[in-house]
Amino acid sequence: MEDDLEVIYERRFAGSEQERERVWRVLTSRFFQRWVQPKDVVLDVGAGYCEFINNIQAETKYALDLNPATAARAGSEVRVLSQDVTTAWALPSDSVDVVFSSNFFEHLPAKDALQHCLREIRRVLRPGGHLLAMGPNIRFCYDVYWDFFDHGLPLSERSLAEALGIVGLQVERAIPRFLPFTMKGKKPPPAALIRLYLQMPVFWKLLGRQFLVVARKP
Repeated sequence: MEDDLEVIYERRFAGSEQERERVWRVLTSRFFQRWVQPKDVVLDVGAGYCEFINNIQAETKYALDLNPATAARAGSEVRVLSQDVTTAWALPSDSVDVVFSSNFFEHLPAKDALQHCLREIRRVLRPGGHLLAMGPNIRFCYDVYWDFFDHGLPLSERSLAEALGIVGLQVERAIPRFLPFTMKGKKPPPAALIRLYLQMPVFWKLLGRQFLVVARKP
């Protein structure tokens, strides 16, 4: 599967790159930026095409991903760590303020791989640092979850919260329904509607099928 990463994502997202970038500009500026200060060090785990890390405002930015396309998509200010996430990460302990991960954990092959990632996240985070983790919630998208060939590990906000507690990260917020399941094959709404959606959690409960979990290192 690792050898096919670039092909899988190129086929899946071909032709939608500009639309995805537009959506992430709104998500970062209108929602996720509240956890990131201008002088922070931010790590995007499973950065993919770097939509989050390119758009978030921070002093130091890292993108961790085995996909060869990540380096080509990363902005000039982003430092790319091209490696298997199940090995030791090339970052010092207590060196990162915010770790972000979107739609990545479900691609891991097993729970022990997820535990390794979570332990590495705890290691690299500074005390008081945050993990922001998004992903498809198996409780609300079980009917389409396995339509993606590279999905390997079904998770909910509850199971992820339990795993975070095991490695010593404290869950501050767990939102069962946040964003819709996928942008694949759909034209995203205008930026104004995305901003409105983010401001009105009542819509999350109707349309959201991805969880958002915010955890903190004590």
